[in-house]
Amino acid sequence: MNTKDSKMTEGGLNVTLTIRLLMHGKEVGSIIGKKGETVKKMREESGARINISEGSCPERIVTITGPTDAIFKAFSMIALKFEEDINASMTNSTVTSKPPVTLRLVVPASQCGSLIGKGGSKIKEIRESTGAQVQVAGDMLPNSTERAVTISGTPDAIIQCVKQICVVMLESPPKGATIPYRPKPASAPIIFAGGQVRADTILASAGNHTVLAQPQPAPAFTIQGQYAIPHPDLTKLHQLAMQHPPFTPLGQTTPGFPGLDATTPTSSHELTIPNDLIGCIIGRQGSKINEIRQMSGAQIKIANATEGSAERQVTITGSPANISLAQYLINARLSSEVTGLGAL
Repeated sequence: MNTKDSKMTEGGLNVTLTIRLLMHGKEVGSIIGKKGETVKKMREESGARINISEGSCPERIVTITGPTDAIFKAFSMIALKFEEDINASMTNSTVTSKPPVTLRLVVPASQCGSLIGKGGSKIKEIRESTGAQVQVAGDMLPNSTERAVTISGTPDAIIQCVKQICVVMLESPPKGATIPYRPKPASAPIIFAGGQVRADTILASAGNHTVLAQPQPAPAFTIQGQYAIPHPDLTKLHQLAMQHPPFTPLGQTTPGFPGLDATTPTSSHELTIPNDLIGCIIGRQGSKINEIRQMSGAQIKIANATEGSAERQVTITGSPANISLAQYLINARLSSEVTGLGAL
């Protein structure tokens, strides 16, 4: 730890790292600059690769890759640019107190425990030694196994904080597979809107083979291809799922798409669940899986265990609403099992 730490502060640790940032459209515009001049200058001067996710999303992912010193230089330029924007916005403003610069990192949930430390000791140490405010989100970002880590303070405090976070991330690599957070377009249909979902959206969500990483001790109520759904909306989703009867022909494992009846397009979705967690999904004598089938209206098939494999394949078939609710309930079961809440 000490050798790595000292090398870090000297900027001599030549390890390639990738840091992901979550930004709003306005912030991204500021980083890109007119005709892409700002981001071009940042890339050239820092030596880091800076990629910005495509799409007309309210949020975008900015990925910074390179040796640690290049990453720190890129972060420094981003933080200074944001401070410049804050100063510019205050010139004609009556506000006297200057808001801090704020950056949001996207970090695999499996690394957040090391970042927080035992009883919050590590995060407290980072706050005290850098003067930056650091907050780790309790919940995972929708459809991912990543959490947002918000850093705010002066540009200098932010750089020092990022350096310390990099040390932690290098010493505690992510465990298991990471499902990266991908922001959804503003126009993405929410399934409550009269039950109509565009076919291209269904295809996109149905075609993804999601690997469930070992769930972390945080409720991960996520739904593939949709937004995370807070508890009050569960009843709406349930009602909608019940309007669409499950797909019936059992002999057909991959149903035709988008289905002959345009009002209830049917698709299949596959999940991979670790063997040691499959029991909490099935329940005693199949009680839990039957409950999930009844509540969601989806067909759920769990493949037999294959020799040498640590995972089981789960196939969910039904309308998008059926599938979404089934996934929600499966994720809720997994997260309650991991957090020790048992029966949800």
